[in-house]
Amino acid sequence: MTDAWIISGEAVEATETARAVAELGFRRAFAGDFEVLALPGIEATGRAGPWLAINDLAMHRQPGKRVANLMYSVGPDEVGRVHCEGLVVAAPAGTTGYSLANGGPVMAWGVEGFVVSFIAPHSLNARSLVVAPHDILTVSNSSNEEPVDVSVDGRPVCVLPAGERLEVRFKRAQSHLAQLPGTTFYRRLRDKFGRLATAP
Repeated sequence: MTDAWIISGEAVEATETARAVAELGFRRAFAGDFEVLALPGIEATGRAGPWLAINDLAMHRQPGKRVANLMYSVGPDEVGRVHCEGLVVAAPAGTTGYSLANGGPVMAWGVEGFVVSFIAPHSLNARSLVVAPHDILTVSNSSNEEPVDVSVDGRPVCVLPAGERLEVRFKRAQSHLAQLPGTTFYRRLRDKFGRLATAP
């Protein structure tokens, strides 16, 4: 019978190597040999909510419906409006997930701010944007009739009707991550994704 562990809510098959690494990690953690890193999040509010995301907030067109028509502004300034499959707003911890798959930048842990990017935009010039931590991002469903689904850290939270909007804010120190001493974000990034650039 194969062992499985629950890590961050998902079942993971336990290999001999993973088991040995985990056992060493657990021994060090129970001995207090770890560092604690505070991670920021993003808070979204609208007619419902608020919701807190440690990784990301995503809006998607509903299955069987027309493409979404989403617009976002920072403060009073409209920055982007496009027909698309959806939009992702990512906290630094979430920039190596859905946001990265959209071509968004990776933000190192410790950097303050968040990233907004469109999912499959019907445009050749849609770009990701890093928003400053003190700025308020407003995302509007600009469709005349099509609602969009909203999820927080991968879990559905609401439907945003046509004409409605959400406000998103950066929130400092919303969760804590325990890691072994000497671990760096950049080493974890390289180990997970490989080198970001290599010579031909």
